Amino acid sequence: MRPIGIFLIIAALLVPLYWYVGWIAGPDGSAMFSQYIGSVSIIAMGISMMLSTRIMGLEPVFGGLDRIYVIHKWLGILAVVTILIHDTVDAELQGRETFLTDLGETLGEVSLYGILILVVITIVTFIPYHLWLWTHKFMGLFFTFSAVHYILLMKPLDPITPLGIYMLVFCVLGIISYIYTLLPLRGGRDYEVSGIQTSGSMMSLELKPVSRGISHRAGQFAFLDIKGAKKSEVHPFTISKAPDGEGTLRFTIKALGDFTHDIAKSVKVGQKANVSRAYGHFRRKNRAPEIWVAGGIGITPFLAWASEIGELKHPVHLFYCVRTEQEAVHLDELRALDGNPNFNLHLVCSQTSGRLTVDRIAETVDFSVSDADAYYCGPEVMRTTLQKGLAARGLSRARFHYEEFEIRSGIGLRYLLSLVLRLFKPK
Repeated sequence: MRPIGIFLIIAALLVPLYWYVGWIAGPDGSAMFSQYIGSVSIIAMGISMMLSTRIMGLEPVFGGLDRIYVIHKWLGILAVVTILIHDTVDAELQGRETFLTDLGETLGEVSLYGILILVVITIVTFIPYHLWLWTHKFMGLFFTFSAVHYILLMKPLDPITPLGIYMLVFCVLGIISYIYTLLPLRGGRDYEVSGIQTSGSMMSLELKPVSRGISHRAGQFAFLDIKGAKKSEVHPFTISKAPDGEGTLRFTIKALGDFTHDIAKSVKVGQKANVSRAYGHFRRKNRAPEIWVAGGIGITPFLAWASEIGELKHPVHLFYCVRTEQEAVHLDELRALDGNPNFNLHLVCSQTSGRLTVDRIAETVDFSVSDADAYYCGPEVMRTTLQKGLAARGLSRARFHYEEFEIRSGIGLRYLLSLVLRLFKPK
């Protein structure tokens, strides 16, 4: 995450205190504190809505899109917590009630319960992704209700005061961002499926541009919309091939959910697709020996890197972790590169040789891991284990590179059931 982006968010949340601190110290202190907390919720949701637009210019300020989604998630959590505090602490001030203030209170209640329901749907990850995506679109509607609630109940403020104008900016920002996210795929280019390869649960799609394709760097990802698919959804996938000068793209996809299963069954050569501009800042530093670790479908950025490495200045060791060799997609392509004297491929099949460990990495490479740059793409649990182990061997945190890309995160069915069992377990 870029420090400048975090600083701007914190500053935006604290600015209203300039006006509120005097009121909080006054006779209606608790009510004014509640109103400030409500302001924090509006600002957090407004910024969160803006981040969900993926518009150009956000990544230089906040970091790669993977980091932007993390910030988006935590702003959402902050908004929910502050909404609950605002609802708990009485924000009512003395004044004449009107139809508009009653309407504002009603919209506030509706937005509160609506947002709480959507948060539950988000964290309970056994609800199918396409249903979550559909319900998540209502988040902007409930934000609009919250914004109108704030405007109608802005007491003792007038909308034309500096604070009133400041808050209106975030209300308008969030509502415009919400409308923008409802538009079709923004800034995409038209493609056509030109080739399909399957390997077990993996599918590789070759796409050629209908006119002019997108520009991208090796290791970046894009949002893909397959026209005519049963489930019309836009999903992010890593482009698993470096730019080739002809504008063709390759997406290597594993059938994990309803959407990817649908693609595997229904996509055909000649089918139309739309691809967004490329995102991501997962790049090689090319300054020292390198350790690449791919967990399953996490091989995709490394496939793109490997296809353009050319003559290497430093040794590169790629650890490709799968359950069985049959699951290793594009393995022949990687083995063809093994002739490069500085490129070393290590296939780690957990079913036959166990899981990859830091000790195994250290014993395999021909340099000290503390002198290397490590790059990882795969499951989070594996990432945290390797990161901790490599740090214990002297690898600095700044030299362990990964993308933290997860659009939706939550507690899942297994964890939810474990909580319920613990709750009702006899003592």
